[in-house]
Amino acid sequence: MVDPLEGVLRKQTVALAAQYRLPIIYPSRGSAEAGGLASYGTILGNQYRQAATFVHKILNGAKPADLPVEQPTKLEFVINLKTAQSLGLAIPPSLLATADEAIE
Repeated sequence: MVDPLEGVLRKQTVALAAQYRLPIIYPSRGSAEAGGLASYGTILGNQYRQAATFVHKILNGAKPADLPVEQPTKLEFVINLKTAQSLGLAIPPSLLATADEAIE
């Protein structure tokens, strides 16, 4: 799960990473979109839908203790190529091929 503080301080952390030329991989795509090098984590929309199925089951009488613990089924890998270039990093084609999205 994404840390709420990460979302609130996204611009500041990305700016500090750029200032000190730190290649950071963040837990949510928003940071990669804001200029971070990359992100690898869950897709929040999928987690909300997954949570909604649990709410539905509970509202229909299921006991929460009887419901299984579930892990996210899909993780997303996003690379910001502009940031990589500004850091002087060459992203290998094999790594780029595994990315769900490359921001240019």
